[in-house]
Amino acid sequence: MSFFAVLFALILEQARPLARGNWVHAAFLGWARWGHRSLDAGKPHHGWITWLFVVMVPTLLTLLVHWLLWQVNVLLAFAWSVAVLYVTLGFRQFSHYFTDIRNALDDGNEDLARELLAEWRQVDASELPRSEIVRHVIEYSVLAAHRHVFGVLGWFSVLAALGFGPAGAVLYRMSEFVARYWSYKSRTPGEGASPALQQVANRAWGVIDFVPSRITSLGFAVVGSFEDAIDSWRNYTQRFPAGAALATASRNDGLILAATSGAVNVRLGGVALDAVLVPADSQEFEVGGLADSGDAAVTAPTSCREPEVAHLRSVVGLVWRSVVLWMVLLALLTLARLLG
Repeated sequence: MSFFAVLFALILEQARPLARGNWVHAAFLGWARWGHRSLDAGKPHHGWITWLFVVMVPTLLTLLVHWLLWQVNVLLAFAWSVAVLYVTLGFRQFSHYFTDIRNALDDGNEDLARELLAEWRQVDASELPRSEIVRHVIEYSVLAAHRHVFGVLGWFSVLAALGFGPAGAVLYRMSEFVARYWSYKSRTPGEGASPALQQVANRAWGVIDFVPSRITSLGFAVVGSFEDAIDSWRNYTQRFPAGAALATASRNDGLILAATSGAVNVRLGGVALDAVLVPADSQEFEVGGLADSGDAAVTAPTSCREPEVAHLRSVVGLVWRSVVLWMVLLALLTLARLLG
């Protein structure tokens, strides 16, 4: 049933995407804000209590509703899975910026592309040359696709197979959401989460994303240039071994970018853009891309072709082929369960 839940959710999301600033996003913001304001006392153990409460309460409520609906009717449980996936999974939550920037570059309007990139990531892109615009768009878009699609698919598929319904999708998205939001709000004096809570959230996010990031990287290698992707992956792990002083979340992002670089033969990595806008309200909080830390591992350059506009189309093809690969695997697993 997982295959059909994902299929219906993707179709629904493409036909009627959630609007920017939708009530689900606002509810997540309010919940995360209330959590750190009410429970964050600045100590490491308070950080873990806050993280567990903010992340696990929605996850367990999702699981409880799934089990209750399953007892009533299987179709109701299926509809619940589709509804949860609809608000946690999908391209349309971030793809409008990618499309608008690509269209601007196709039209030769680099100034507009810089403005859109600056609006998307809240950074200073005024001095970026064309190739760097393309590079940053690829990096942000690939990581956003991982966090909004492939990572969600991974956790949903595993926990759904174990009988936990769509709880995995909520666990993954809430973990990413709070790590990004609490880091974002730390730029606002007097309103940010404590360093202890940020550290806990980032550490938990790195662990939760450890396996999905590698599955995404492997998927990109399979549907792209396999040998080049694996070679870039290997070079990255040699430069930043497991024992290196590097955050797990940054290493996860770096692996995805390395695999993408080899899969489509494009140079990724380099100097990160500097944030220039201070958050004033929740409307400026957008979907994720690169880690805000600007970690050197995330921005380590790869040795491939210079980014060109044609690479944007190559990345779109890579992502959609990966989606097809995922759907085929889910279909096979669903068929195996039905026959078994």
